[in-house]
Amino acid sequence: MDDRTPSVKAPEKPPNPAPGPSEEGRGTPVGRRVVLGMLGLGAAGVGVGGAVQGKLDSVLASVSAKDPTGVTGLLPGGGGFRFYSVSNSIPHRGESDYRLTVGGLVDRPGGYGLADLRALPQTRLVRDVQCVTGWRVPKTAFSGVRLSTLLDAAGVREGGTAIRFTCFDGVYTESLTLEQARRADILVALTMNDKPVTAAHGGPVRLYAAPMYFYKSAKWLSGITVTKKVQPGYWEHYGYDVDAWVGKSNGRGDDPTS
Repeated sequence: MDDRTPSVKAPEKPPNPAPGPSEEGRGTPVGRRVVLGMLGLGAAGVGVGGAVQGKLDSVLASVSAKDPTGVTGLLPGGGGFRFYSVSNSIPHRGESDYRLTVGGLVDRPGGYGLADLRALPQTRLVRDVQCVTGWRVPKTAFSGVRLSTLLDAAGVREGGTAIRFTCFDGVYTESLTLEQARRADILVALTMNDKPVTAAHGGPVRLYAAPMYFYKSAKWLSGITVTKKVQPGYWEHYGYDVDAWVGKSNGRGDDPTS
């Protein structure tokens, strides 16, 4: 995810690249000139405006998603973000085809389009984004609907104690306990730095778990399912913390995201 998803302890990566929506072209090498060009773009991105940076982010994310060398994964994106993907593409959804479903152990399962989500009360948070590998993007603003609002609207049934998140890249998953999901700083995010979340950053809708390492903030969010117990997410099957509070895995006792 964009937003690198490995842990400080550096758990082993999957033995083979995770399959994307299509096997065609997976693992195609990225040429030396392309990598050098991306290095130049990454460095140049530090000083460009928002609109240009957004386009650079898209290019960097698309190339890094198909780069088996891992070199492009080290490039800084807009504002210091780095791009990673567990599939081989950057998926896109828009106004006409985006849908977020809420189901599982609920009384009123349903779905939301982008207009539906925008019509709900919005919460804006400004926190440091903290990657578990150490890089940080300070004072990043995310706005969206509190996850608790969607859960209340659906009516969580007795026995529902956890949430499973699925994504429209077809690969990534995440989870939270119900108690975590009801925190005021857990958002279904529609904007980042007061602009719509781009596809490169997991838009049009992503999860934002402010007090946790960024791998918990699943990109390309498409499904919220209430479950009986926590089902570990994609990276957690490879040793990452299920409870990914910032600071826990590297021994920090402060709260660097607040």
